[in-house]
Amino acid sequence: MNISQAARRSGLSAKMLRHYEQIGLLPAAGRSANGYRQYGEDDLRRLNFIKHARDMGFSLEEVGQLLGLWQDQQRSSAEVKALALQHIANLEQRIAELSSLRDTLRQLADSCQGDQRADCPILRGLEQGACCAS
Repeated sequence: MNISQAARRSGLSAKMLRHYEQIGLLPAAGRSANGYRQYGEDDLRRLNFIKHARDMGFSLEEVGQLLGLWQDQQRSSAEVKALALQHIANLEQRIAELSSLRDTLRQLADSCQGDQRADCPILRGLEQGACCAS
């Protein structure tokens, strides 16, 4: 299949396929006689793996590690679990940071009258760095 067919079947853009190939997540595609990239079912399985890992929020570096483990039949599932647990810890930290930002913004919005006056606690809070207060 050509790049647009592979992109459509994987749910990724052709640009992402070329990028994944460039950074080594996807092996260099075979070429047809006219020089167009050609992808097979193995490439599609790999692209689906990459897409699902990215959908779970794994970084490109982590996806590379997961791909290596996925292909290594001698792998230990403990290695995969360790990566997943580290990712969960990162997600939990990010959730806590986002929750804190939401709470701060909610407090600022609640203190704003939202009327015709120029005084705005939201803008004042942003000026004073309310988002970054610990």
